[in-house]
Amino acid sequence: MAPASSEHRIKLFDIIAAREVFEAREPRDLFYRAATELVGRALRGPSDLTVAEALAILLLTWNKCYYRFHKAFDAAHFAEIEGVLQDHREQITAFRQMKIEELQCADGPRVHLVFEKFETILGPVGAAKALHLLAPDFFPLWDRKIAKAYGVPLDGPESKSDNYWFFFLFTKKQCHELIEQGFRRKPLKAIDEYNYCKHTKRWI
Repeated sequence: MAPASSEHRIKLFDIIAAREVFEAREPRDLFYRAATELVGRALRGPSDLTVAEALAILLLTWNKCYYRFHKAFDAAHFAEIEGVLQDHREQITAFRQMKIEELQCADGPRVHLVFEKFETILGPVGAAKALHLLAPDFFPLWDRKIAKAYGVPLDGPESKSDNYWFFFLFTKKQCHELIEQGFRRKPLKAIDEYNYCKHTKRWI
């Protein structure tokens, strides 16, 4: 596994520049904001939507290639999502109260376990997106191009939980660096916007 290089040390002006580009060129952020709000409501309850239904809003927009080429979003798949949510509800609730800056090495086995369970039904990209919605201050987002840029490509059929853990630890370091520079917004979302603009779309 190749270590992420110094080029991934994000400066505050990089984050500000990426935010401007992201707002101007990425309309799908609306779906993220809507899904985040709906997942929060569903977790707090009562809500007209279940947590699985709220997650589906983002998965069907931000993860549509997975469903185009790998899996149908049908009743059986929806039941799989509901099942993994139910099985890990207590752990998800605990993670939702945490910030990535609080991550400890002792959290590794729990992160690996829950990521692998979601990965089995959603793939490695969908797993990260779903977990981020469930715990938006704790789980970082990635996609295939971002993972490759950080030296943890998502090729092959084996679980990518080790790759995700490496990415998790490096993202924690980036968050600390931004906070030290005086950043006041949510660092995880800002870092994802930067990664998306730089590595996924190459807009910056």
